[in-house]
Parts: sequence; structure tokens; C-alpha cells
Amino acid sequence: MLTIVERVLILKQIDLFRNIPGSELAEIARITREFTFESGEVLMNEGELGDVLYLIVSGKVSVTVGDREVAELGASQCVGEMAILDSEPRSATVTAKEKVVALVIGRDDFYFIMHERSEIAEGIIKVLTRRLRRQNQNA
Repeated sequence: MLTIVERVLILKQIDLFRNIPGSELAEIARITREFTFESGEVLMNEGELGDVLYLIVSGKVSVTVGDREVAELGASQCVGEMAILDSEPRSATVTAKEKVVALVIGRDDFYFIMHERSEIAEGIIKVLTRRLRRQNQNA
């Protein structure tokens, strides 16, 4: 189990939270829950409703749309931000490629911290923009 200090250090490495002061990251760290996924375990399924954001601490995940892998993500990256923002069904399936440790933030908590800190909303925009650019390059 990760301590609050360890969670703060992890959050500081993730784009969404990079510009948030450590004291405020401690508040965010307190609302995260830690989960472990074994290789082959599904974190989320395409088409299901999602209400959590996953912050990958360690390990790698495969992001697939249909039967096509569209991305591989690892430590200090996040998944689930689209469904948590728009309450629409998940746009992809995410599966652990190896053992994955992730911090999870629920929708209500996420909206609260976004409302309190505009830097988090800016971080979300950067992550989504980066993914759209990558997707357009692969199309």
C-alpha cells in the first residue's frame, strides 16, 4: 500500500497534476484508491459506462478499439479521462499487459478537484490533445 507521500510523488509525475503544489497534491492523494491488476486483466471495457480515472503507477496497459491496439500506456500516464468527463460509454478497452498498479479517482472527486484547480483541467486538455494528434497521425 502506497503512503500519501508516495502518492504525491507519483501524482507530481503525471501531466494532469504536474503544476499543482505538493500541499494540494496531498489532498488529491487522499482521495485516490490503489488497485492492482494482473496481466490480462481488463481495467475497462469499450462501451461500458465509466466513472473512474486510472493513474498508472507501474506496469503497462494495452488500449484497444475493437480488435485493434491503438496505444500502449505505462507509468505516469492515465486512462479513463474521456468517460469521466463526458459520462459517455468508454471509447476503448484497456487491458493490463503485465502487472499494473494504478491509483483511481472517482468522477465526483475528480470534478471537485477540477473545479478547485484549473491546472487540472488544463492538464486534461493537454492529454486529450496529445492523444488526438497521435490518433490522427496513425489514421
